[in-house]
Amino acid sequence: MIDPSSHEILKQEIQNRIQDDYRLLQKLREEVRPLRTQVRRIQPRETTSISLVGTDGGNNRVQFDPFLIQLVRVVDSSNNEYCLEAITPSTRVRNLGNVQFDSDGNPLTPVGKLMDALEVGADLTKLSHMIRLNDDDRPTSPSWVQVYRELMEWAVLLSVIRDKDFGTDTMIVCDGLLRSKVFALDLFPKYLKQVHEAINQKWIDSRRRIFLVGVAKHSKVLDRYRLAMALENVLKTEYPAYLPVPQPLEEAAYVWSEYARGDDEEIPGGEINKFVGGKMHLVKFGSRPSDPVWPVDIFLPQRQQAQEILGCLLADSVDGFPIPFYPRCLQRAHENAALVDFDFDVLQDQVLSGLRDVLAGEASTLDAFQFQDVDTTGRRY
Repeated sequence: MIDPSSHEILKQEIQNRIQDDYRLLQKLREEVRPLRTQVRRIQPRETTSISLVGTDGGNNRVQFDPFLIQLVRVVDSSNNEYCLEAITPSTRVRNLGNVQFDSDGNPLTPVGKLMDALEVGADLTKLSHMIRLNDDDRPTSPSWVQVYRELMEWAVLLSVIRDKDFGTDTMIVCDGLLRSKVFALDLFPKYLKQVHEAINQKWIDSRRRIFLVGVAKHSKVLDRYRLAMALENVLKTEYPAYLPVPQPLEEAAYVWSEYARGDDEEIPGGEINKFVGGKMHLVKFGSRPSDPVWPVDIFLPQRQQAQEILGCLLADSVDGFPIPFYPRCLQRAHENAALVDFDFDVLQDQVLSGLRDVLAGEASTLDAFQFQDVDTTGRRY
């Protein structure tokens, strides 16, 4: 523990730092003060809402070295499963790309359809610069599995919009903002174009409108300006409300400003938008001033329909549980995607069963190994 004299020194140090940096808070308040006039009331509307969620890597990792098997699974809020794969960091990237296609080169999986649409063949390294070949058995970073999982989520989204038969106008709610840096070169803008064309085709074929939004629990923009907004009474309304985030405020919150710049801002002679697919809005679905505010990305081609889209999202959010005023369809999708309790125990047993098969006569060693305490240092807690 810190002794009382050190606490006094620390208290003075903190006060000095706050006084030195108080001008920063004043600057943030000046930046958000004009936003009070841009707050708009959300008018409720009705439509069908579905959400797509991929498994969370931390919750779906079967911990048993040296394999570190991870599940790549995407489900929706109605518990429809669109993909289920088990891979490890040592899975051959070349082989993983090949199994997305049949022997004639036709795509078999959502990722295969995505690679075919973006014309990268069966090479995952051309789809994402964060995935590298690992044919030489050298240790490789396990982070590429998370990249592959994200690519699968984007692939399923495009596949659902293209192939699903929507009975009514539908809003698709993505887990997280409509932004990505995992695609190679300018493939993300090409992907967004494919999504836009698929949405337009649905209207032509069946007169169904598809809205696309991304909802996040956190955002650097909201973290940076939350206190300043509270002090300036921004979004402190007694009704559901939203405001579009001005581009300068977004850029000030990110280290890399290109992660905030979308197609709605043109820079003469500047680089094209490679990472952003949505226009950010700060949204409060509750009717009390203290209700939570969420960052919401509206698909850039649909940003002019923000009032209608957020009105539809309001209907799904007012009954949010267990997170209040957070889209219920997104919460249901998370519940469906998480593999816990009995399901997870079954998966763990399947790993052990597979090991017994390959160990054959040495399987008894595995049985004893299961009961060994691999982290004896944890006993100190």
